[in-house]
Amino acid sequence: MTEKAMAAVDVGTRIRSLRGLQVLLDSDLAAIYGVSTKAFNQAIKRNEARFPVDFRFQLSLEEFTNLKSQFVTSSWEHGGRRKLPWAFTEHGSIMAATVLNSPRAVEMSVFVVRAFVHLRDFARTHAELGKQLATLERRVVAHDADLKQVFAALRRLLDPPRSSRSPIGFKPAKEP
Repeated sequence: MTEKAMAAVDVGTRIRSLRGLQVLLDSDLAAIYGVSTKAFNQAIKRNEARFPVDFRFQLSLEEFTNLKSQFVTSSWEHGGRRKLPWAFTEHGSIMAATVLNSPRAVEMSVFVVRAFVHLRDFARTHAELGKQLATLERRVVAHDADLKQVFAALRRLLDPPRSSRSPIGFKPAKEP
């Protein structure tokens, strides 16, 4: 696999779901674009007007703690992050590449776009499969009811009801 293909796969694995959005964290984008997280965040801060709230948001302490429990990250007490991370949506991730304006950032922005598109396609495919499964389930449930009726009719034919009346006809006397 080529280095570019590896980079595209790596971007896809870094996308996380937060607040119902697919996002990349500032540290992940910095690594993808080949700069330090500090330099990345400084560049973003110098260009805040380019990043409205639907492009990026800062994680809450609870969200950050939850992420730390899911992924091994350094703690604040041991020289790790001092500030809560920023999460960038697809548009914010691309805007960050334009702010950085380095050849690597421009090159990697293509992989970021493709990763988000791939994720959307994946979600759409799963939604379509879910719809098809629900349709199939409805059909099977309807067939189940029909099959139950067929089996009930067959059972009635195989086991005719017993009458409480005595059989008609001549009965020979029982010998003592």
